[in-house]
Amino acid sequence: MSWDSVQENWRKVSSTTKEALGSLARSGYGVLQGVTLTPQRIKTNNSLRVEREKTDHAVAVNQQKVAKHADGVMELARDNADAVLTEARENADAVLDEARDKADALLQSGERHPDPAAQVLGAERELADDALRNARDDADETLRRERAEHARSLRKFLPLERESTDRFLRSERMHSDDALVNRDDFLAIVTHDLRDLLGGIVMNAAVISKSAAQDEAGSNMLAKAEGIQRYAARMNRLIGDLTDVASIDAGKLAIVPSPGDLATLIGEVADSFQATACAKGISLLTEIAPPPLLAAFDQERILQVVANLVSNALRFTPKGGKVTLLGERDGASVRLSVADTGSGIPEGALESIFERFSQAGPKERRGGLGLGLYISRCLIEAHGGRIWAESPPGAGAKLCLTLPAHAPAASPPAA
Repeated sequence: MSWDSVQENWRKVSSTTKEALGSLARSGYGVLQGVTLTPQRIKTNNSLRVEREKTDHAVAVNQQKVAKHADGVMELARDNADAVLTEARENADAVLDEARDKADALLQSGERHPDPAAQVLGAERELADDALRNARDDADETLRRERAEHARSLRKFLPLERESTDRFLRSERMHSDDALVNRDDFLAIVTHDLRDLLGGIVMNAAVISKSAAQDEAGSNMLAKAEGIQRYAARMNRLIGDLTDVASIDAGKLAIVPSPGDLATLIGEVADSFQATACAKGISLLTEIAPPPLLAAFDQERILQVVANLVSNALRFTPKGGKVTLLGERDGASVRLSVADTGSGIPEGALESIFERFSQAGPKERRGGLGLGLYISRCLIEAHGGRIWAESPPGAGAKLCLTLPAHAPAASPPAA
């Protein structure tokens, strides 16, 4: 519906309303004057009321249509205005970006330009930079405060945590010390009892050996008795190793050094193992520099070390091989070496063989608990010396140790 038709309908309604009001006035006037309305007049009034109602309804409908049409026009106008505004804004942003790029280029080049837009942009940029710096300063200050608070909390918490940890460590250390003391006491008791029992076994084996008959049965009994003695000796060594390890752990390893001749000790060891070497078909040789090889050492402990080295060499040397004991001076030290022609030691095991429970070589030739070289290193280092292994490819193994040399006291001059 057009706006012209709406106006035409409104004029018709207005004229009809005027005529109806005039008729009502005249009819009212007639009533007031005592004139009786005719049926025609009553019918006209009823028709007028009906027409008025229809007109009011039509006007309301038309007003709704006009309002709806106006809303549509407003929405369309608003959409158009939004589109225009968006386009204008994009154009303005593009112009502003271009001006900003130019201003940045000018600022970077250090040149001055009289363009007012560049100046305004520079001022805006400075304001933005100031705002950013202020925000960063605020963030840094907040971070510093948080760190300071965290540090204060840690300073309060760490002493408490350290005290709790120290209490726990002291308690654990006390339990550990008690356990070590109990272990050492238990090991000492068991070792003493085992050695007493082994002593009885060895004595009985010796009695059996002496009482064996001079016949074939007696020879078999003698061989069995000697085997018992060998096994008892090996068991005694194992017990001694366990006792030494416990003493090393407890810091109670007893060393009593005294001046002695290392050449004499080498000879004793060679003599004690000569029978074993001959039984295995191995040559046991000694090469000693002109004696004496004086050093300060504990006779029993160094004898234990050298015996362990020779026993290992005989174990890993095949039949027909050779084991050599060498003694020589080495500057301010005395050096002892045990070389064999066996399978040698892998390069990666030259250090690990001196660790506790470590063994090298073929499994079928291994024996003991792997404590011998560990104890040997501890004993040599307790003397102030050094022990190490060498194993050139295809040349067997060589275990070397050094001890501080001992200079003999000068004899007083003759009177």
